[in-house]
Amino acid sequence: MASLDELRQIFFQECEEQLEELTDGLSELESLQADSDPDPETINRMFRAVHSIKGGAASFSLDAITQYAHAFESILDELRSGKLIMSREIIPVFYRGADRLTDYIAIGEAGGVQNAHELENDISEITALSSFSHHGSAAESAEDCIAEFVPVALSFGVQEENNPSPQQGDYSINFSPTAALYSNGHEPVQIFRELETLGSLDISFSLGAENVWDASEPDISWHILLSSDCLESEIYEVFEFAQDLAAIKIEMVEKKNSALDNKDAIFPAAQKVEAEVKAQQAEKSDSAPEKVKSGPKATVRVDLELVDELINMVGELVITQAVMTQSITESELSVSRQLATTLDDFKTLTRNIQERVMGIRAQSVKPLFQRMGRIVRETAQIAGKDVRFITDGEDTEVDRTVIERLVDPLTHILRNAIDHGLEHSDRRTEAGKVPNGSVKLSAAHRSGRVVIEVNDDGGGVNREKVLTSAIEKGLVSETAKLGDAEIDRLLFLPGFSTASSVTSLSGRGVGMDVVNSEIRRLGGRVSIISTPGQGTTISISLPLTLAVLDGMVVTVASQTMVVPISAITETIRPEASKIHLIGPEARMISVRDLMLPIIDLGTIFGFESERKLGEDGILLIVEDDKGEQFALAVDHILDQRQVVIKSLESNYGHVPYVAAATILGDGQIALIIDLDEITNEIPTAASASLKPIRASA
Repeated sequence: MASLDELRQIFFQECEEQLEELTDGLSELESLQADSDPDPETINRMFRAVHSIKGGAASFSLDAITQYAHAFESILDELRSGKLIMSREIIPVFYRGADRLTDYIAIGEAGGVQNAHELENDISEITALSSFSHHGSAAESAEDCIAEFVPVALSFGVQEENNPSPQQGDYSINFSPTAALYSNGHEPVQIFRELETLGSLDISFSLGAENVWDASEPDISWHILLSSDCLESEIYEVFEFAQDLAAIKIEMVEKKNSALDNKDAIFPAAQKVEAEVKAQQAEKSDSAPEKVKSGPKATVRVDLELVDELINMVGELVITQAVMTQSITESELSVSRQLATTLDDFKTLTRNIQERVMGIRAQSVKPLFQRMGRIVRETAQIAGKDVRFITDGEDTEVDRTVIERLVDPLTHILRNAIDHGLEHSDRRTEAGKVPNGSVKLSAAHRSGRVVIEVNDDGGGVNREKVLTSAIEKGLVSETAKLGDAEIDRLLFLPGFSTASSVTSLSGRGVGMDVVNSEIRRLGGRVSIISTPGQGTTISISLPLTLAVLDGMVVTVASQTMVVPISAITETIRPEASKIHLIGPEARMISVRDLMLPIIDLGTIFGFESERKLGEDGILLIVEDDKGEQFALAVDHILDQRQVVIKSLESNYGHVPYVAAATILGDGQIALIIDLDEITNEIPTAASASLKPIRASA
């Protein structure tokens, strides 16, 4: 069975899921129209999330979490019961409540102790929403909340007329857990500790028919005598987490007998409740079978180090498979049909294993986006601006390692968008905009990569101010003639800032430089598009995974290179008549109704001078992260295969126009080209200034 430390860790991991559920509900409430009523199920989900956190925290004596979660769920209970009317004013308070609850959970996980005065103030803020707050001051409400812990009663589907008056007394409880309860990380001792808060306990147990303890399939029943004046519904609430994982029977002992061991005094009140609940569930199932939902998928928590080790081993397996295949192919021995079939099966099996293993690390960006929501709220409060935060593409999946390392870059981008990008309400009104600015964070898969964008509807980049500041700081020569895109790129230079003074948000000139360097270390790149008066979009393009990719193996001047297959739309052998010179050096090719710039990889990497297309060479028509097409000139296409990515940044250093390296089947190293960097930053002679145009133009 799991140790207490392991169970505690599981609790904090589950808290992340509950906080995610709470934030989802708040987002749904925030998106409601002014005259719309909230969905009751949304409120219920939020209530259950906070209630689950409270119940788990109480099991581990995490008092600060328990007290604050209790205050929070009490307000949510008033909201779902109609005592508290939904309004726009309470949404920010709920968001701050979710943030405070997150802080308390983090403090509890770190083993810290929350300041009692701060806890009282935080509880006062959330309880001030109560429809009964006028009966006393906020401080009194908070003090009462801390002193008296009264769990919310649950009806369990029984109509009030069937139980008109709540009964109180001593209780006899039979509790028989199934093996699933233990495998899910629950411990009976946690339930007993929470029961002890209701009154005094007398606990006994009995083993199963074999009368032998089996740790793999525990068969043990607990008999509990609880002496308490609590409501029966409060006891059911304690067992809420175990309802589907155990047989639970609660019977009340009449107090006049004054003997808990008098079994003749027990009456089956709980059996009636259980029968009515089952009858209602059966009736609901018969009347609306299409609404029945399947249960949650079974999951297992695994140490990330083990997953990383497994991924590395699979990567080596892929390389070994490639080596073996190439060795057999290059040998002079005849290959039988059976051996060829076996090699194909081995290749397919290796690929399937790799895809499944990579899926283990795949994770949606939703938790990251929710975390950024808090950054936006706190930054807006500091900057004194009214900001509406919008998210899109939260289900986009990326390697977990990528997500973890995106926190700092996105934090800097969002803070910069609010502090520098968005105007204050009065200036927005003067410009004919709505008073509150908006910041949109989105994610999507494009051309085999994940693109994350931060868009604001502010005033855009003040390029004159940016250039002046860069000149003053000595980052740019006074005689430099820069275009709009080049001025925008100055924002990512180390030490650059347009802030006149250092504040808690900006002024030190490290924010956007951190963004650029961190994204490059991830094998990605950052671009910026700004329109004066309309806003700015900062785009981050990243690989889906840092482990493998499907690539086209090509040769350029006797050098083997890999082009990501996801970016290739087609391959052509060009005709000389379709090649056109634009200016002294740049070339374009006519492909159907488009004129595409030609980029010679041999020239870019300095391997050879520009070849004469039409006589030799092949063109790969590729598409970058912006959806624009280019033609890459190579010598030969060798193969299409899955390659294991080996980082150059961590093992060697940054190489221009190279994203990473890989080991081929013959043991040689091949460079994986960085297509987006090539199309965005190549010299003008290589047609960087050219864009695909219509042939008729």
